Amino acid sequence: MTAPGEAARPKPARRPTIKDIARRAGVSESAVSFALNDRPGVSQDTRARVRRVAEELGWQANSAARALSGERAGAMGLVLARPAQTLGVESFFLQLVSGIQEVLSARKIALLFQVVEDLDAECALYRRWWAERRVDGVLVVDPRTEDPRPELLASLGLPAVVVGGPATRERQVDEPGRASGPAAPGAAAAPPRPLLSTVWADDSKAMARVLDHLYGLGHRRIVHIAGMPGLAHTARRIRSLRTEADLRGLDHRHVHSVTTDYSDAEGAEATRRLLDGAEPPTALIYDNDVMAVAGASVAAERGIPVPGALSIVAWDDSALCRVTHPRLTALVRDTPGFGRLAAQELLAVLDGGPLRTVQGELPHLEARESTGPPGAP
Repeated sequence: MTAPGEAARPKPARRPTIKDIARRAGVSESAVSFALNDRPGVSQDTRARVRRVAEELGWQANSAARALSGERAGAMGLVLARPAQTLGVESFFLQLVSGIQEVLSARKIALLFQVVEDLDAECALYRRWWAERRVDGVLVVDPRTEDPRPELLASLGLPAVVVGGPATRERQVDEPGRASGPAAPGAAAAPPRPLLSTVWADDSKAMARVLDHLYGLGHRRIVHIAGMPGLAHTARRIRSLRTEADLRGLDHRHVHSVTTDYSDAEGAEATRRLLDGAEPPTALIYDNDVMAVAGASVAAERGIPVPGALSIVAWDDSALCRVTHPRLTALVRDTPGFGRLAAQELLAVLDGGPLRTVQGELPHLEARESTGPPGAP
Protein backbone atom coordinates (compact mmCIF):
# COMPACT_ATOMS: atom_id res chain seq x y z
CA MET A 1 0.00 0.00 0.00
CA THR A 2 1.32 3.43 -0.98
CA ALA A 3 1.79 5.89 1.90
CA PRO A 4 0.06 9.29 1.65
CA GLY A 5 2.09 11.70 -0.46
CA GLU A 6 4.14 8.89 -2.04
CA ALA A 7 3.96 8.09 -5.70
CA ALA A 8 3.43 4.47 -6.59
CA ARG A 9 6.64 2.89 -7.83
CA PRO A 10 6.19 1.91 -11.48
CA LYS A 11 6.64 -1.74 -12.29
CA PRO A 12 9.66 -2.50 -14.46
CA ALA A 13 8.85 -3.36 -18.05
CA ARG A 14 8.84 -7.08 -18.74
CA ARG A 15 11.37 -8.21 -21.33
CA PRO A 16 9.84 -10.04 -24.30
CA THR A 17 10.51 -13.78 -24.43
CA ILE A 18 10.63 -16.45 -27.11
CA LYS A 19 7.14 -17.48 -25.95
CA ASP A 20 5.84 -13.95 -26.70
CA ILE A 21 7.35 -14.07 -30.19
CA ALA A 22 5.90 -17.52 -30.86
CA ARG A 23 2.42 -16.43 -29.74
CA ARG A 24 2.39 -13.32 -31.97
CA ALA A 25 4.00 -15.03 -34.98
CA GLY A 26 1.68 -18.04 -34.69
CA VAL A 27 4.48 -20.62 -34.58
CA SER A 28 6.02 -22.95 -32.03
CA GLU A 29 8.77 -21.89 -29.63
CA SER A 30 11.18 -24.32 -31.28
CA ALA A 31 10.50 -22.67 -34.64
CA VAL A 32 11.33 -19.29 -33.09
CA SER A 33 14.60 -20.69 -31.72
CA PHE A 34 15.53 -22.15 -35.11
CA ALA A 35 14.73 -18.87 -36.88
CA LEU A 36 16.61 -16.59 -34.49
CA ASN A 37 19.68 -18.82 -34.38
CA ASP A 38 19.93 -19.38 -38.16
CA ARG A 39 19.35 -23.11 -37.79
CA PRO A 40 17.65 -25.25 -40.47
CA GLY A 41 14.14 -26.53 -39.86
CA VAL A 42 11.95 -23.53 -40.77
CA SER A 43 11.02 -21.95 -44.09
CA GLN A 44 12.40 -18.63 -45.25
CA ASP A 45 8.95 -17.04 -44.87
CA THR A 46 8.68 -18.28 -41.27
CA ARG A 47 12.24 -17.09 -40.50
CA ALA A 48 11.47 -13.61 -41.89
CA ARG A 49 8.16 -13.40 -39.98
CA VAL A 50 9.76 -14.46 -36.67
CA ARG A 51 12.56 -11.92 -37.04
CA ARG A 52 10.12 -9.16 -37.90
CA VAL A 53 8.04 -9.91 -34.80
CA ALA A 54 11.17 -10.12 -32.62
CA GLU A 55 12.24 -6.67 -33.83
CA GLU A 56 8.75 -5.23 -33.21
CA LEU A 57 8.78 -6.56 -29.64
CA GLY A 58 12.33 -5.31 -28.99
CA TRP A 59 13.66 -8.80 -28.22
CA GLN A 60 17.42 -9.27 -27.66
CA ALA A 61 19.31 -12.48 -27.00
CA ASN A 62 20.28 -12.98 -23.35
CA SER A 63 24.02 -12.33 -23.01
CA ALA A 64 24.55 -15.25 -20.61
CA ALA A 65 22.78 -17.68 -22.93
CA ARG A 66 24.69 -16.26 -25.88
CA ALA A 67 27.99 -16.82 -24.07
CA LEU A 68 27.06 -20.41 -23.21
CA SER A 69 26.32 -21.09 -26.85
CA GLY A 70 29.78 -19.80 -27.85
CA GLU A 71 28.52 -16.65 -29.55
CA ARG A 72 30.25 -13.31 -29.11
CA ALA A 73 29.26 -11.01 -26.26
CA GLY A 74 29.01 -7.96 -28.52
CA ALA A 75 31.13 -5.82 -26.16
CA MET A 76 34.74 -4.70 -25.73
CA GLY A 77 36.31 -3.79 -22.40
CA LEU A 78 38.37 -0.80 -21.31
CA VAL A 79 39.70 -0.59 -17.74
CA LEU A 80 41.45 2.41 -16.25
CA ALA A 81 43.60 1.99 -13.13
CA ARG A 82 44.11 5.64 -12.23
CA PRO A 83 42.99 7.96 -9.44
CA ALA A 84 39.39 8.82 -10.30
CA GLN A 85 39.92 12.53 -9.51
CA THR A 86 42.38 12.85 -12.41
CA LEU A 87 39.79 11.83 -15.02
CA GLY A 88 37.17 14.53 -14.76
CA VAL A 89 39.38 17.35 -16.00
CA GLU A 90 41.67 15.62 -18.50
CA SER A 91 40.39 15.65 -22.07
CA PHE A 92 42.74 12.98 -23.47
CA PHE A 93 40.69 9.95 -22.39
CA LEU A 94 37.40 11.52 -23.44
CA GLN A 95 38.81 12.07 -26.94
CA LEU A 96 40.37 8.60 -27.03
CA VAL A 97 37.09 6.94 -25.99
CA SER A 98 35.15 8.97 -28.57
CA GLY A 99 37.36 7.56 -31.33
CA ILE A 100 37.06 4.02 -29.96
CA GLN A 101 33.30 4.29 -29.68
CA GLU A 102 32.98 5.63 -33.22
CA VAL A 103 34.50 2.44 -34.65
CA LEU A 104 32.70 0.03 -32.30
CA SER A 105 29.31 1.68 -32.84
CA ALA A 106 29.61 1.12 -36.57
CA ARG A 107 29.80 -2.63 -35.79
CA LYS A 108 27.05 -2.37 -33.13
CA ILE A 109 29.54 -3.34 -30.43
CA ALA A 110 29.26 -1.87 -26.93
CA LEU A 111 32.17 -0.49 -24.88
CA LEU A 112 32.28 -1.69 -21.28
CA PHE A 113 34.29 0.88 -19.28
CA GLN A 114 35.37 0.57 -15.66
CA VAL A 115 37.71 2.49 -13.31
CA VAL A 116 39.60 0.45 -10.70
CA GLU A 117 42.06 1.20 -7.90
CA ASP A 118 45.20 -0.51 -9.17
CA LEU A 119 46.69 -3.10 -11.51
CA ASP A 120 45.78 -6.00 -9.21
CA ALA A 121 42.13 -5.00 -9.39
CA GLU A 122 42.40 -4.58 -13.17
CA CYS A 123 43.85 -8.09 -13.59
CA ALA A 124 41.14 -9.55 -11.35
CA LEU A 125 38.51 -7.84 -13.49
CA TYR A 126 39.99 -9.32 -16.68
CA ARG A 127 39.80 -12.79 -15.13
CA ARG A 128 36.15 -12.26 -14.19
CA TRP A 129 35.21 -10.86 -17.60
CA TRP A 130 36.94 -13.82 -19.26
CA ALA A 131 35.20 -16.38 -16.99
CA GLU A 132 31.79 -14.76 -17.51
CA ARG A 133 32.40 -14.10 -21.23
CA ARG A 134 31.36 -10.51 -20.67
CA VAL A 135 33.61 -9.08 -23.41
CA ASP A 136 35.07 -10.31 -26.68
CA GLY A 137 38.32 -8.37 -26.24
CA VAL A 138 39.92 -5.51 -24.32
CA LEU A 139 41.90 -2.35 -24.97
CA VAL A 140 44.78 -2.03 -22.50
CA VAL A 141 45.77 1.56 -21.68
CA ASP A 142 48.55 3.09 -19.60
CA PRO A 143 51.15 0.34 -20.25
CA ARG A 144 53.68 0.02 -17.43
CA THR A 145 57.42 -0.51 -17.45
CA GLU A 146 56.76 -3.66 -15.40
CA ASP A 147 53.37 -4.81 -16.66
CA PRO A 148 51.65 -8.10 -15.74
CA ARG A 149 48.67 -7.55 -18.03
CA PRO A 150 50.01 -8.71 -21.43
CA GLU A 151 51.18 -12.03 -19.98
CA LEU A 152 47.83 -12.53 -18.21
CA LEU A 153 45.69 -11.70 -21.25
CA ALA A 154 47.81 -13.87 -23.53
CA SER A 155 47.49 -16.81 -21.10
CA LEU A 156 43.71 -16.34 -20.95
CA GLY A 157 43.46 -16.13 -24.71
CA LEU A 158 41.43 -12.92 -24.39
CA PRO A 159 42.00 -10.81 -27.53
CA ALA A 160 43.61 -7.48 -26.62
CA VAL A 161 45.44 -4.47 -28.00
CA VAL A 162 47.87 -2.41 -25.92
CA VAL A 163 47.34 1.31 -26.49
CA GLY A 164 50.50 3.38 -26.13
CA GLY A 165 53.33 0.94 -25.54
CA PRO A 166 55.06 -2.29 -26.49
CA ALA A 167 53.84 -5.69 -25.33
CA THR A 168 56.63 -8.21 -25.92
CA ARG A 169 57.79 -11.40 -24.26
CA GLU A 170 61.22 -10.83 -22.78
CA ARG A 171 62.54 -14.22 -23.85
CA GLN A 172 63.12 -16.12 -27.04
CA VAL A 173 60.42 -18.48 -28.21
CA ASP A 174 60.87 -21.34 -30.67
CA GLU A 175 57.19 -22.15 -30.91
CA PRO A 176 54.00 -21.16 -29.07
CA GLY A 177 54.18 -22.00 -25.40
CA ARG A 178 57.80 -23.24 -25.40
CA ALA A 179 60.63 -20.98 -24.23
CA SER A 180 63.96 -21.68 -25.85
CA GLY A 181 67.29 -22.16 -24.16
CA PRO A 182 70.35 -19.98 -24.63
CA ALA A 183 71.25 -19.07 -28.20
CA ALA A 184 74.10 -20.97 -29.80
CA PRO A 185 77.45 -19.13 -29.82
CA GLY A 186 77.52 -16.66 -32.69
CA ALA A 187 73.82 -17.09 -33.44
CA ALA A 188 71.73 -13.95 -33.77
CA ALA A 189 69.25 -13.47 -30.94
CA ALA A 190 65.62 -13.66 -32.04
CA PRO A 191 63.58 -10.50 -31.45
CA PRO A 192 61.14 -10.58 -28.55
CA ARG A 193 57.92 -12.32 -29.55
CA PRO A 194 54.89 -10.02 -29.28
CA LEU A 195 52.32 -11.06 -26.72
CA LEU A 196 49.60 -8.70 -27.95
CA SER A 197 49.06 -6.27 -30.77
CA THR A 198 50.13 -2.73 -29.99
CA VAL A 199 49.16 0.73 -31.17
CA TRP A 200 51.76 3.27 -30.11
CA ALA A 201 52.93 6.86 -30.51
CA ASP A 202 56.57 7.95 -30.75
CA ASP A 203 56.99 9.90 -27.50
CA SER A 204 60.75 10.13 -28.03
CA LYS A 205 60.48 12.02 -31.31
CA ALA A 206 57.72 14.20 -29.85
CA MET A 207 59.99 15.17 -26.94
CA ALA A 208 62.80 15.92 -29.39
CA ARG A 209 60.48 18.34 -31.22
CA VAL A 210 59.65 20.14 -27.98
CA LEU A 211 63.29 20.42 -26.96
CA ASP A 212 64.30 21.59 -30.43
CA HIS A 213 61.81 24.44 -30.09
CA LEU A 214 62.88 25.52 -26.58
CA TYR A 215 66.60 25.09 -27.23
CA GLY A 216 66.28 27.13 -30.42
CA LEU A 217 64.71 29.94 -28.42
CA GLY A 218 67.73 29.96 -26.11
CA HIS A 219 66.48 27.97 -23.10
CA ARG A 220 69.08 26.02 -21.14
CA ARG A 221 67.13 25.39 -17.90
CA ILE A 222 64.20 23.19 -18.90
CA VAL A 223 62.16 20.96 -16.58
CA HIS A 224 59.67 18.32 -17.65
CA ILE A 225 56.73 17.97 -15.22
CA ALA A 226 55.81 14.38 -16.03
CA GLY A 227 52.88 12.11 -15.28
CA MET A 228 52.79 9.05 -13.08
CA PRO A 229 56.04 7.12 -12.53
CA GLY A 230 55.98 3.53 -13.77
CA LEU A 231 54.00 4.32 -16.92
CA ALA A 232 55.83 3.25 -20.07
CA HIS A 233 55.23 6.52 -21.89
CA THR A 234 56.40 8.54 -18.86
CA ALA A 235 59.64 6.53 -18.87
CA ARG A 236 60.08 7.08 -22.62
CA ARG A 237 59.62 10.83 -22.31
CA ILE A 238 62.03 11.09 -19.37
CA ARG A 239 64.61 8.99 -21.21
CA SER A 240 64.20 11.03 -24.39
CA LEU A 241 64.66 14.32 -22.51
CA ARG A 242 67.97 13.04 -21.09
CA THR A 243 69.12 11.86 -24.51
CA GLU A 244 68.24 15.14 -26.19
CA ALA A 245 69.91 17.10 -23.38
CA ASP A 246 73.11 15.07 -23.84
CA LEU A 247 73.09 15.69 -27.58
CA ARG A 248 73.06 19.44 -26.89
CA GLY A 249 75.53 19.35 -24.02
CA LEU A 250 72.97 20.46 -21.45
CA ASP A 251 73.52 19.91 -17.72
CA HIS A 252 71.15 17.34 -16.17
CA ARG A 253 70.89 19.53 -13.07
CA HIS A 254 69.14 22.11 -15.25
CA VAL A 255 67.34 19.79 -17.67
CA HIS A 256 65.46 16.99 -15.93
CA SER A 257 62.02 15.54 -15.11
CA VAL A 258 59.81 15.38 -12.01
CA THR A 259 56.81 13.03 -11.74
CA THR A 260 53.22 13.76 -10.63
CA ASP A 261 49.78 12.14 -10.80
CA TYR A 262 48.61 14.27 -13.79
CA SER A 263 46.31 16.39 -11.59
CA ASP A 264 46.13 20.19 -11.55
CA ALA A 265 46.97 20.16 -7.82
CA GLU A 266 50.23 18.26 -8.25
CA GLY A 267 51.09 20.17 -11.39
CA ALA A 268 50.72 23.46 -9.51
CA GLU A 269 52.68 22.18 -6.50
CA ALA A 270 55.56 20.96 -8.69
CA THR A 271 55.63 24.35 -10.41
CA ARG A 272 55.86 26.18 -7.07
CA ARG A 273 58.75 23.98 -5.90
CA LEU A 274 60.69 24.54 -9.10
CA LEU A 275 60.14 28.30 -9.18
CA ASP A 276 61.27 28.53 -5.54
CA GLY A 277 64.59 26.81 -6.34
CA ALA A 278 67.97 28.55 -6.40
CA GLU A 279 68.10 28.32 -10.21
CA PRO A 280 64.49 28.19 -11.41
CA PRO A 281 63.80 26.88 -14.91
CA THR A 282 63.14 29.25 -17.77
CA ALA A 283 60.90 26.69 -19.52
CA LEU A 284 58.49 24.02 -18.29
CA ILE A 285 57.11 21.06 -20.27
CA TYR A 286 53.89 19.59 -18.80
CA ASP A 287 52.68 16.07 -19.59
CA ASN A 288 49.08 17.19 -20.05
CA ASP A 289 47.00 20.29 -20.66
CA VAL A 290 45.52 20.42 -17.14
CA MET A 291 48.90 20.67 -15.42
CA ALA A 292 50.11 23.24 -17.97
CA VAL A 293 47.15 25.52 -17.26
CA ALA A 294 47.68 25.06 -13.51
CA GLY A 295 51.36 25.98 -13.94
CA ALA A 296 50.43 29.11 -15.91
CA SER A 297 48.09 30.11 -13.05
CA VAL A 298 50.93 29.73 -10.52
CA ALA A 299 53.14 31.97 -12.67
CA ALA A 300 50.36 34.56 -12.87
CA GLU A 301 49.85 34.49 -9.08
CA ARG A 302 53.54 35.22 -8.59
CA GLY A 303 53.72 37.95 -11.20
CA ILE A 304 56.04 35.91 -13.43
CA PRO A 305 55.38 36.91 -17.04
CA VAL A 306 54.74 34.15 -19.58
CA PRO A 307 56.70 33.93 -21.86
CA GLY A 308 58.87 36.87 -20.75
CA ALA A 309 60.37 35.03 -17.78
CA LEU A 310 58.90 31.54 -18.16
CA SER A 311 57.94 29.53 -21.25
CA ILE A 312 55.28 26.81 -21.00
CA VAL A 313 54.57 23.82 -23.27
CA ALA A 314 51.66 21.37 -22.89
CA TRP A 315 52.09 17.81 -24.15
CA ASP A 316 48.51 17.43 -25.39
CA ASP A 317 46.57 20.25 -26.99
CA SER A 318 42.98 20.97 -25.96
CA ALA A 319 40.47 23.80 -25.71
CA LEU A 320 42.07 24.70 -22.36
CA CYS A 321 45.36 25.48 -24.10
CA ARG A 322 43.64 27.64 -26.71
CA VAL A 323 41.49 29.74 -24.36
CA THR A 324 44.14 30.37 -21.68
CA HIS A 325 45.88 33.76 -21.82
CA PRO A 326 48.47 33.62 -23.21
CA ARG A 327 47.53 30.68 -25.40
CA LEU A 328 49.72 27.68 -24.64
CA THR A 329 52.21 26.13 -27.04
CA ALA A 330 51.21 22.46 -27.30
CA LEU A 331 51.81 19.15 -29.05
CA VAL A 332 48.85 18.58 -31.35
CA ARG A 333 47.74 15.08 -32.30
CA ASP A 334 44.57 13.42 -33.50
CA THR A 335 43.60 11.68 -30.25
CA PRO A 336 40.18 10.48 -31.52
CA GLY A 337 42.05 9.12 -34.55
CA PHE A 338 44.40 7.25 -32.21
CA GLY A 339 41.34 5.74 -30.51
CA ARG A 340 39.89 4.72 -33.88
CA LEU A 341 43.19 3.08 -34.82
CA ALA A 342 43.23 1.09 -31.56
CA ALA A 343 39.62 -0.08 -31.99
CA GLN A 344 40.21 -1.07 -35.62
CA GLU A 345 43.26 -3.11 -34.60
CA LEU A 346 41.27 -4.89 -31.88
CA LEU A 347 38.54 -5.79 -34.37
CA ALA A 348 41.23 -7.08 -36.74
CA VAL A 349 42.64 -9.30 -33.98
CA LEU A 350 39.14 -10.53 -33.14
CA ASP A 351 38.59 -11.40 -36.80
CA GLY A 352 41.71 -13.58 -36.79
CA GLY A 353 44.35 -11.09 -37.93
CA PRO A 354 48.05 -11.43 -36.93
CA LEU A 355 49.64 -9.70 -33.95
CA ARG A 356 51.05 -6.37 -35.10
CA THR A 357 52.73 -3.22 -33.85
CA VAL A 358 51.07 -0.17 -35.44
CA GLN A 359 52.46 3.34 -35.09
CA GLY A 360 50.09 6.27 -34.79
CA GLU A 361 50.57 9.74 -36.23
CA LEU A 362 53.52 11.73 -34.84
CA PRO A 363 52.20 14.89 -33.12
CA HIS A 364 53.37 18.29 -34.32
CA LEU A 365 54.23 21.24 -32.12
CA GLU A 366 51.89 24.23 -32.34
CA ALA A 367 53.92 27.25 -31.22
CA ARG A 368 51.73 29.85 -29.53
CA GLU A 369 52.20 32.84 -27.21
CA SER A 370 53.39 30.89 -24.12
CA THR A 371 56.90 30.26 -25.48
CA GLY A 372 59.61 32.78 -26.31
CA PRO A 373 63.26 33.58 -25.60
CA PRO A 374 64.26 33.44 -21.92
CA GLY A 375 64.07 36.82 -20.19
CA ALA A 376 66.63 38.47 -17.95
CA PRO A 377 67.15 36.84 -14.51
